[in-house]
Order: sequence, then structure tokens, then C-alpha cells
Amino acid sequence: MKNNRFILALKRFMDGEVSFEPKAKEREVRRESDHKEKTIAERYFAWYEKSGYKAFRNAYIVVGVLIAAIIIGALLVTVSYLPPYAEYSNPANNEVTERYIEKGMEETGAVNIVAGVILDYRAFDTFGESCVLFVASCSVMMLMKKGKKGKSIETLQNYNPKRDPVLKSLAKVLVPFNLMLGVYVVLNGHLSPGGGFSGGAIMGASLILFSSAYGYRKVRLILTEKLIKIVTFVSLTFYAFAKGYSFFTGANHLHSIINPGTPGRIISAGLILPLNIAVGFVVTMTMYSFYALFTKEEI
Repeated sequence: MKNNRFILALKRFMDGEVSFEPKAKEREVRRESDHKEKTIAERYFAWYEKSGYKAFRNAYIVVGVLIAAIIIGALLVTVSYLPPYAEYSNPANNEVTERYIEKGMEETGAVNIVAGVILDYRAFDTFGESCVLFVASCSVMMLMKKGKKGKSIETLQNYNPKRDPVLKSLAKVLVPFNLMLGVYVVLNGHLSPGGGFSGGAIMGASLILFSSAYGYRKVRLILTEKLIKIVTFVSLTFYAFAKGYSFFTGANHLHSIINPGTPGRIISAGLILPLNIAVGFVVTMTMYSFYALFTKEEI
């Protein structure tokens, strides 16, 4: 039987009915594909699809918890070295407070002791707060800005609905007075309660009211995205260099060209007035940027 099968198969092969070449070619192709090495990118994507995302997520959680634990530990250690609360001999209730109250006007030239503290003695704290506002504005811009290409005409029209005539009439009266009030609060921050933060908030609210009444396109005729970035960057840069110079000369007992002036005058208090202006610009631009980004996803 076996011999008969072999003879039949040999006869079919001789007649051309059976061919072994395709199988041989398939083997050669399979061997070539087996020997072909994958690139690093292909191996990385294959690993990421299989288990990379899960590993990255677990590593992210572990690193996040570790960093949080280190920060919490450092803060707890720092707090353990603080003096007891409300003790009379504490420096916070003794030397520092008396220094601010008794020599604040003489050293800073500011009638407003609060302005002298936040923009002279602790000016870098205020600089950090201003930088936080700028970074927050940039973060919101990166997360929410989508650009104009993907927006339809209907979507753009939703940003400029028909405005209420009552709101327009009120804005026409209130916006100029609010802007003047904001400028006054900023410029007199070293003489009376106020300053860059409160005055900037008033001016930012005025811009928001104007945009709500007349539409964001009216605001963009004057206040563009590029101008907002430039004003904020210049204000923060001026703040950093100005107080850097002040602290450098003071720490090294060098002569400073900054004169506190005569307390009570508008041009006095050394750098406090220009620093208030810089902070006011940063707060104004940040407030309007938040409003514009959250309402129409662009400035």
C-alpha cells in the first residue's frame, strides 16, 4: 500500500499536478520575517500597548506620593522648630512688629505700613504671588485655548450675542469711573489702603464688564493676546530686577540710588509706587485672561 501511494504521488509530481516550490517560498518568506529585527520605536510602542501604560501610571502614583511625603515631612520638621504660639518673647510679637511700626515709614517712605511690608520688607513674597498669577494664566491658556481653525461661524457668533441695551448704558457710565478708581487705588497704595492687587482687581473687573456689554471684539481692538503677554512679562521682569537691585545693595551695605522721598507725597516711598503699578498690571491682565479663556477659550 505504501509503495502504491508513493508511486501515485511520484506520478502526479511528474505530470505537474503537484509542486513543492510554493511551500519552499513560503518557508523562505517566513524565515526572512523571523530574522527581521524590530526597531526601537516598534518595540517601545508594543511594550506600551501591552503593559507600559499601567507601569507608567503606577510609577506616577508612587513618585507623586513620595514627593508629597517629602514635602509634608520637611514642613513638619520646620514647624517643630517654631517658637510656642502667642508667647511674649517670640520675635514675631516683639522685634519684627515693633520694627515695622516704629521704623517702617522712615525706612520705606510709605505712609501705608502694609504697603511698606509687602512691597519692601517682604517684596519677594509679593513677587512670588504675582508669578503664581502669571503661571496660572499661562496654564489655563495652554489647557483651554483651541485656536480659530476648528470653530464654526455659529460658535463664534455665540461669543457675541445681542447685547442688552441696559447693560450697555450702565457700562458706558461705570467702566470709565471704575478704571479711574482702579488707577487711583494703585497710585495711592503707599499713601492709603489699596495698592496693586486691589487696584488691579478693580481695573480687571472693569474690562470684564466692558467685554460683557460690548463684546470681546471691542476689547481686542486695544487689548490683544500679544499685548497681554508683553505687559505681564515686562511687569514681572521689572519687579524682579528692581527689587533684586534693592536687596543686593542693602545686603552688601552699598549706596543705593533709590530715595524713599518725603512720606505723604505721591512721588515717594522709593520703589513701592512703581512696584504697585507692575503688580496692578499683572492682576488686571490675569483677571481678564481668565474671563476670556473660560468664556470663549481664547483671548
